[in-house]
Amino acid sequence: MADIARSLLAFLCFILVAFAVSEDRRRIPWRVVLGGLALQLAVALVLVHFPPARRAVMLANDAADALQRATEAGSGFVFGYLGGGPTPFEEKTPGAGFILAFKALPMVLTISALASLLFYWGVLQRIAGGFAWALRRSMGLSGALALGAAVHIFVGMIEAPLLIRPYLARMQRGELFALMSCGMAGVAGTVMVIYAGFVAPFLPDALGHILIASVIATPAAIAVAAVMSPWDIYKENAEAQLVVENPPTGAFDAIVKGVADGVGPLVGIVSVLLTTIALVSLVNMALAHLPQIGGETPSLQMAFALAFRPVVWLIGVPWSETPAAASLMATKTVINEFVAYRDMSGLGVETLSPRSRLILTYALCGFANFGSMGILVGGLNVMLPGRRAEVTRLGLRSILSGTLATCMSATVAGLLYGG
Repeated sequence: MADIARSLLAFLCFILVAFAVSEDRRRIPWRVVLGGLALQLAVALVLVHFPPARRAVMLANDAADALQRATEAGSGFVFGYLGGGPTPFEEKTPGAGFILAFKALPMVLTISALASLLFYWGVLQRIAGGFAWALRRSMGLSGALALGAAVHIFVGMIEAPLLIRPYLARMQRGELFALMSCGMAGVAGTVMVIYAGFVAPFLPDALGHILIASVIATPAAIAVAAVMSPWDIYKENAEAQLVVENPPTGAFDAIVKGVADGVGPLVGIVSVLLTTIALVSLVNMALAHLPQIGGETPSLQMAFALAFRPVVWLIGVPWSETPAAASLMATKTVINEFVAYRDMSGLGVETLSPRSRLILTYALCGFANFGSMGILVGGLNVMLPGRRAEVTRLGLRSILSGTLATCMSATVAGLLYGG
């Protein structure tokens, strides 16, 4: 009962935070808000406790293992021992042979090629269409917003708006913000397997949890966005269609196109990681000249970690474990979720309990950070040059809405999987 009471308090607090920064409290579409929260819980219940859905999630986890081994075969052939091939020397320090750029990131190309092939065959359209239908029926969303939100589960925060680009200019401000919030509350399919690899050593069915987190965060993100930036629900609710520029002409062409399309995200991940870590390090070097606080050197992560301590307690982490959990949430926000997942994988078993690790797996599963905000705002400004100022103002708010949505997902996970 204590866990249930804390979870209800968490949901209330998160909605109140969104309400406090709402642009127009009188216009909040409560059908969207309540429908989103109900859909999040319902989908989570189905995916966790409905045997056929649970088996499908476990199959996805097995597929992730197969993809990882297949990608290592390719990267090992191309990069040798740097990419997973046999090492010509003895590794004295465990883990020293793991080089991120050569062993983990090539998975982006494999997933991108596979996604392009599934899209050519129409598989992803059917799945996204089914979820979009559920969003429209339960929340009263427009066809364009529902479809854009649905495809966010499979593609990144820039690729999803591109697929509904003809509808973007006609979107209301709140609908555009909801689309941005979905991008910040989830992660792209191209990196899901990588993150699952980080948490797999301590969390069975790791990819299954990452998939569930991405799915259930979508209605939560729309609900939070509806409170923060309300929009009008029109009676006209026409179905939208995905739009693909230069569609592939065959299966092999789809694979080649997918690989080419994956190069951009791959370079973007490397660039954002390098630049963000460098800039945060510069700021922390400047903060290091300030007096110590509690025996620790001031840093951006420290400031955000202090704010996140009550948040991680609300979502179900024991208070004694909140320093480590809040630090991971701070890293995810200041740098990105990639580094946060990596750092969590390196923590000792005594630092976080299994349940806390599960909860944090859901809480960290989102692009809501400053680097991603820059990518999202920059991409949308190119697609919507006439709404540049509006998109820029909504950028910072989307970090908050995305974070609230992933925290709601973590709260649901803590409830469903128990103590």
